[in-house]
Amino acid sequence: MRRINIFLACLFLLTACNSDDITTDQTGTTLADIVAQNTVEVDNVIACASGSVNVNEIVAYVYPRPGATDLRYFETENASVDKNEYQNYVQIDLPEEDFFNGYLKTFTRQTLEEKWVIISFRESGKLHLSNPILLKHKTQNTIFSTTVTIDQSQAGMPLFIWDSLVQAPDAIYFQVVTDASNELLSGTYTFEPHFRYYQLNNVVLNITQEMPPNLIDTSMYGFTLMGVSEDNWVNTLLQTEFVATF
Repeated sequence: MRRINIFLACLFLLTACNSDDITTDQTGTTLADIVAQNTVEVDNVIACASGSVNVNEIVAYVYPRPGATDLRYFETENASVDKNEYQNYVQIDLPEEDFFNGYLKTFTRQTLEEKWVIISFRESGKLHLSNPILLKHKTQNTIFSTTVTIDQSQAGMPLFIWDSLVQAPDAIYFQVVTDASNELLSGTYTFEPHFRYYQLNNVVLNITQEMPPNLIDTSMYGFTLMGVSEDNWVNTLLQTEFVATF
């Protein structure tokens, strides 16, 4: 199963002595500058961020709805500023990377400071903004796991249970089922620490664009889980593989 791409920050530390960040790729454009020139939809981009197995590295995730263009990453100088003041956010020029073969996009960033982040994209002639995301890789780094309980007693409809991974800050859970080629089959959100493929009884948000296919007996699949807090930080990131068994 394809994993999140990780970039080592060690070599950049030698050049960071005059900056709080390991990379110095600010464009100088503030989010306030962009907002002033556009019709804006606020809180209309699904995005979050996690820590990394590498020190000082974060990964921001965004779901670019079909037709979305011009994804951008903005961040504040630190976490103590007003998260709702767009003048505090400066655009950082980062390359987009594919997650689930492009169903989601990611931005990887090396930063010594915890900050607020906003992701934007354009859609239907408007600028759409995510809720502010608080980077907490220094004080509450993401916990990584590969263990989830999978009950396959109901043929073709595995039940994923992650009670043991629940953390106090969790506000919602994002779960993804992928095929052997890492294509997203199902992307859903629940408030409860369980999800059955493919039932929507406890699903509160669904980013699945087409009806997912039936699972094939003895075939390999992937399961990804993110436990996300109200400030859009990923407390837990689980990725594992399983074989469908009927």
